[in-house]
Amino acid sequence: MKKYVAEFIGTLTLVLVGCGAIAVGGFGGAFPLGILPIALAFGLTVTAMAYGIGHISGAHLNPAVTASLWVAGRIRSEDVAGYVIAQLVGGIVGAGILVVMLKGKLAGYDVGAAGLGQNGWGEGYLGGYGMPAAILAEFVATLLFTLVILGATSGKGATPFPGLVIGLTLVALHFPFINVTGLSVNPARSLAPAVFVGGKALAQVWLFLVVPTIAGAVSGWLYRANVLEE
Repeated sequence: MKKYVAEFIGTLTLVLVGCGAIAVGGFGGAFPLGILPIALAFGLTVTAMAYGIGHISGAHLNPAVTASLWVAGRIRSEDVAGYVIAQLVGGIVGAGILVVMLKGKLAGYDVGAAGLGQNGWGEGYLGGYGMPAAILAEFVATLLFTLVILGATSGKGATPFPGLVIGLTLVALHFPFINVTGLSVNPARSLAPAVFVGGKALAQVWLFLVVPTIAGAVSGWLYRANVLEE
């Protein structure tokens, strides 16, 4: 049970800090200069949680990461559902905290109109990229992210500071991909704000549930099949 509580807290924190940097911090309206603070908010939170709860659950914070580690044979099948549920619920609670906070603005805050750091694509969303570009961006970014996680935590390729390497990878991935989809690479991070924003954000969330999970499974297979593991 400790593992699931850790994943709940970790994912809650990731959404609270990362989406909070966009919605509360105001960096979402400050592109391109706002890209770096947002990237650091997500990346450094992953690093912090890796050291804070990594010894308990591995600090997945992400169903795509859990899928990758499961396919690679790094976690037990009976743990997968508990991890994913804890991550999804934790993310939603983190987004809920943000909503309560934003509703405290004296001038008011319309979550549906102003947003909550949700992911998306299409006309009117950041760079205005179409669905094919969004699918490609999320697949490639998640594949690279999970490959780094598998490599940094493998028995033969482990680094002295895996949490830092993983967090900085997430920071770097924001630079080329954030204008396409807002960069998800994490179904829990995408579902959480979409639940509260509704509308188009909720209609598009399927892509961020499906594509990163598939990409994570592919990276896990590459390690399981010894394509990238000696």
